[in-house]
Amino acid sequence: MPVEKARPTRLSGRVSSGPSHLLRAEVLDPQFDAEVNTLLPHYVAIEKALVAEYVRMGLLAEGSAHEINALLDSVDRDSMIERSATAMSDMAFTLEQHVEAGLGEPVAAWHVDRSRNDYQACAQLLFGRSRLLDAAATLLEFGRAAHRLAGRHTEHPMPGYTHLQAAQIISPGFYLAALSEQAQHSARRLLSTYDSIDACPLGAGAMSGQTLPWDRRRLARLLGFQRIQPLALTSVAHRGWTVEITAEFEILGVQLSRFVTDLMTWGSSAYGFLDLPDELSGISSAMPQKKNFPILERIRGRLAHLSSTHLDTVLGQRNTAFSNSVEVSKEAGTELPKAFDTFESALRLFTVVLDNARFDVDRMARACEKEFLGGFALANRLTLHEGVPWRLAQVIAGRYIVMAMDAGLKPVQINPDLLIQAAAENGCQLQDPRALLHDVFDVAGALWSMNSSGSTHPEAVGEVLADQEREFERLAREWNRRRSQSQEGGNGVVQFGHERG
Repeated sequence: MPVEKARPTRLSGRVSSGPSHLLRAEVLDPQFDAEVNTLLPHYVAIEKALVAEYVRMGLLAEGSAHEINALLDSVDRDSMIERSATAMSDMAFTLEQHVEAGLGEPVAAWHVDRSRNDYQACAQLLFGRSRLLDAAATLLEFGRAAHRLAGRHTEHPMPGYTHLQAAQIISPGFYLAALSEQAQHSARRLLSTYDSIDACPLGAGAMSGQTLPWDRRRLARLLGFQRIQPLALTSVAHRGWTVEITAEFEILGVQLSRFVTDLMTWGSSAYGFLDLPDELSGISSAMPQKKNFPILERIRGRLAHLSSTHLDTVLGQRNTAFSNSVEVSKEAGTELPKAFDTFESALRLFTVVLDNARFDVDRMARACEKEFLGGFALANRLTLHEGVPWRLAQVIAGRYIVMAMDAGLKPVQINPDLLIQAAAENGCQLQDPRALLHDVFDVAGALWSMNSSGSTHPEAVGEVLADQEREFERLAREWNRRRSQSQEGGNGVVQFGHERG
C-alpha cells in the first residue's frame, strides 16, 4: 500500500531550509538507516509509553490514544524509509509524521513537552540492554561448552608450559576449567554492568527536566526498567554505559585471545595435541600435506576487534561537554552494534570449536614422558626426606636432570648413582636416593600427586567443575530474571489507567 503523502516537517524559527544533499548523504541518511535497523522497535515502545502518560495526565482522550497506538503498530522499516525524506531523515520526526498522516483529526497535545534528547537516549539504552541480555546468553553457552570439555579430560596428562617451555604435568580438564572460570567471571561482571545501567532516562527532557508532571517511575515500569535515572542531566548526557559494556567485551577478548593462542599451539604439527573435524578445518592451496585450523585465527582476529570498538567508543566521548550532543549520542555509538555482533560471533565460533575439539591423549602422554617434569617434586623430596635446604635441593635436582640428559637417559630411567653424585658435588650425602627417585618422574601418577585444592588432581578439578556447574545455574537464573523483568512492561502496552500485569 502506498504511503500517504505528508507535509514536510516544519522547521524551527532559527532555520529556514532543510539539510543539504551532502549532509543527508554523508550523515543523516546512513544514521537513519542504522536506527531503523536497530532502534525502531524501541522508539515505538517509547512512543506507546508516552501515550499512556498523556492519557494519565488527561492530555489525550483514550480514543485518540488507541488511534495513535494503532498507527504506531503499523510502522515498518519500508514506510519509515519512504517518509524519512520529508522528515529531515530523523527518526522522531518520521514517526510523528507517520502517525499524523493517519489521524482522522489532529491531536494537539500529542508530543507536547517532549524532547528528542531523552527519547534517543532511552531508545539506545533499550537496544543496549536487549543486546546485552543476548550477549550474556551466548557467553554462558560458551562457558558451558568449556565446562563440558573440561569434564571429559580431567585424568589425561599433558605438559603444562611456562615461558613456552614444558614445566609441569597438567590435564586439559584443569586448563579448560580456567577457561570456564573466565566465562563465569565475565558473566558476573556483565551482570553488574546490566544492573548499573538498568535505569530509565525517559522524562529527562532536553537537559533540565520537563514542565508536565510526568510519572517517570511509571514510564520506567512500562519499558521494563527497574528504576529511573534520578538526574535529568545524567539521563541525556551520559553514554558511559556504552564504554562500560565495550570495556567488558575488550577485557574478555584479551583473556580469550590467550586461550586461543594455546589452542593454536596445541593444534600445530609440532605438538599435535588438538584436532578439529574437517568441517572446521582448512587446507593449503599449495601444500596438500597441511590441515589448517583457520577458525582459531578467525576467533583471535575477531577478539581483536573488541579492543578497537571499545577504543572508538572511548574516543568518541573523550573531551566532550557533559550534556547531550550529536558527537556523543550518535557518532560515539556507531561501533556499538558491531561490538555486540563481534562479541557474539567470536563466542559462537569458539563454542563450536570446544564442542568438536578432540585431544590426542596418547600423544600428550608421550610428550610428558620425554620431559623431566618431576624436577619440582624431586626437590621437594630432597628437602622433606633428606633435610636438604630448599634452594640447595633445587640445585641438586637440576644437576641430576642435566647429568641424566647427558647420559641419554629417559626420565623414567632413574639412576640413583647420578643423584648421589649430584648431591656430593654440592656437599650433601643422601640416605636413600632410590626412594627419592621412585615414581618422581611417573607421568601416570603425576596428576594424582598434587594435594592442594584447585590443583591438577582429578578430584580437585572435579570439585572446581562441580562448583562451576552450580554457578552456571545461578548465573542463568539471574540473567533469565533480568530478561523477564525487561519484558514485564510489555514494551509500553497498557490498558489505559493501569498496566497489564
